[in-house]
Formats: sequence, C-alpha cells, structure tokens
Amino acid sequence: MVKSHWMVRLVQIASVLFVLFGCFMVLIYSPFYSGWVVKALNSFVPVEVNQVAAKSQQMAALSEHENLEPGSRLWIARQAYLKLMEEAIQSHNSQNLTVIQARYKALQHMIEEAQQQENEQEEKPRIPLLAESVNDEIGHEDPTQAVKDLLDLNSTENKALMEKYVEFLLTHKIEQEQVAKQPVDETIYQDIALIHEQNEQPLLQGSKPYAIVVLGGGLTLDKNGKDIVVNEYTRLRLEKTLAIEKQYQLPIVLSGVEAPYMQRWLKEHDVDAKLLEDRSMNTCENSRFSSLLLQKKGGAPRVILITDRYHMPRTRRLFALNGIETVPVEAPMPTHLTHWRPSEQNYDHSRRANYEMLATIRDVWFGSTDCREVP
Repeated sequence: MVKSHWMVRLVQIASVLFVLFGCFMVLIYSPFYSGWVVKALNSFVPVEVNQVAAKSQQMAALSEHENLEPGSRLWIARQAYLKLMEEAIQSHNSQNLTVIQARYKALQHMIEEAQQQENEQEEKPRIPLLAESVNDEIGHEDPTQAVKDLLDLNSTENKALMEKYVEFLLTHKIEQEQVAKQPVDETIYQDIALIHEQNEQPLLQGSKPYAIVVLGGGLTLDKNGKDIVVNEYTRLRLEKTLAIEKQYQLPIVLSGVEAPYMQRWLKEHDVDAKLLEDRSMNTCENSRFSSLLLQKKGGAPRVILITDRYHMPRTRRLFALNGIETVPVEAPMPTHLTHWRPSEQNYDHSRRANYEMLATIRDVWFGSTDCREVP
C-alpha cells in the first residue's frame, strides 16, 4: 500500500475540518441549535435551594411598606412589640393591646432620642489613628456574615437587646386610665392584621410565591437621542410582568441598574413597583442583592422570576444558592426563530444561548469573580 505524502494528509484533514466548521455554522444559523442548548441547560443546571441560605427567608412575611432599617434598634424594638402583641392576641387579652402600644411609642421615643445624641457625638472630631484602627477591624469582617448577623434576632447582641425591649414593654410604668381616655391609634388594627397574616404564611409557604422578581435586560436611548429608556429585552420582560401582576397581584422587585427606568415604564402602564434593587451590575449581583432586599423586607422563600429563556437556568441556580426557590416565567426575545430555514435572527438566539452556556460553565466551575458581596 502506497503511503500518502504528509502534505496530502494535511490537506485532507483541513478539508474535513472546513466541512465540519461549515456544517456547524449552518447549524448556528438554524432555529434548532439555541433550543438544544436551552434544553441542555435546563436538564443539567442544578436549581436545588441552599437550605442554609434559605433560613434567611423563613420569616416569609414580605412587606413592601416596611421602612425601618433591618437590624437597627428601632427594627428590633418593633419585633419585640409584635411578639408581645401576638402573645396578647393568643391569650385573648384585648385590653392589654393598647397598653403595649403605648409602651411601644414610649420605647420608640427613647430610642430616637438616644440615636440623636449619638449622631451629635459622631459629628465631633475624632482621633485619626483611632478611626483608622476601627475601620481596619471592620474591613476584615465577612460582609455576607455581617448582614446575616444583623438580621438574626437570635444572635448574641440582638437577643440581649430584644430581651431588654421586651422587659420594657412589659414593665414600663404608664397610666392605664390615661391610655383608656385617649382615642385609639388606628395603626394598632394594621399591626393586628399583620400578625394574623404572618401566622397564616407558614401554612402557604410551600405552595405560593411571595413576589415577582424582574431582571433588567439593558437600557438604550430614546428616539430623540437624549432620553434613556429601557431596551427591547427589558421592555418585553416588563410586558410579561404586566400580565403576571394582573394574575397574582404580588409585590414587584425590579433588579438591576435599570430598575428606576423599569419602575417609570410600569408606572406609565398603571402598575406601581415599590421594591427597587438598583445596584446590581450582573446576574450574580441581581440574585444576591435581590435576595438580600427580600430578606430585609421580611423574607420570600419562593418568587416568580421573569427573564428570557436563555438567561433563566443560570439565574435560577444563583437564586437557589441564595436560598430562594423560583417559578420561571419566560419573557420573549426581541427576534423570533424561523420554522426551519437559517436566518440572521436565528443567529441572535444562538449567540445568546452560547453566552449563557459559557457563563453557566464559568459560574459552576470557577464561580463569579466579579460579584460583590453587598450593595
């Protein structure tokens, strides 16, 4: 048998590779490739919820109206107040509710005065060396753990403060006759309704979502070339949000630097989104900062997640790592796939699928190195 010259073999190999590359390019422009990638991602990307992280959402009492800074003394005082109110309701001691509320107002006033005094002291000049040493100590702390400790009522510092406030609400001297003469503060009915709602939440925790989370897809310039508006990716996600909000009527979380523009777009369509996470710059930060926001607002173990089909598997995994189960709702892409023939719009889908596939592999194998811990 005559042995082929090495140059001939090289040309044969190059020809085979060229044909394979050509077939692959035709496949990329076909409507089938992107669908296969999505099926693979949905099959192999894990979305099991991290149970350790899920503990931060266990209160399951999401409120978009809460305006107290979580972890602050006023916030802890409110937790103590709600705890005693709940005990009074369970013991059918309705007369004690107004007394607890009066003591709570006195406690709020005392905490606010103490904070005002502290703020005045902080305005005084400090010794530079002392200030630097304090900042150095803070810098070595794990920011994620610091946030968890801040919101954990069972942590050593918070537990001691909670017990102190409970004792105040039980023993602070107040004239009950004077309380009885004063008109009833109607906020007490809102607090009672909130307590009843929180008691019902654990029964429904595994069956219903607590919020709608919408991820931004980018911004662009308006037709006038001056005003910044949401781009087509974001607009289509917001249109899907309108339909989902009408069906479920849940609080809406807008995530990404696009959030203020998304809020304005929804406002123009008669939907008010009150929970804005406007610090995140990428998908990892979307999931981390949104989860933190939901945690601060009372907890949401399950949410409806709106983004496009290619972005969905990676995003669901990241939310699961942050302790939140997601119900996926896919928003359409700006371009539509053809039925069978190759086209440039099919390539847009394939390019998006490739990006998410590579990003998912990076996240699973190496983690997201460009993801900040806290906003």
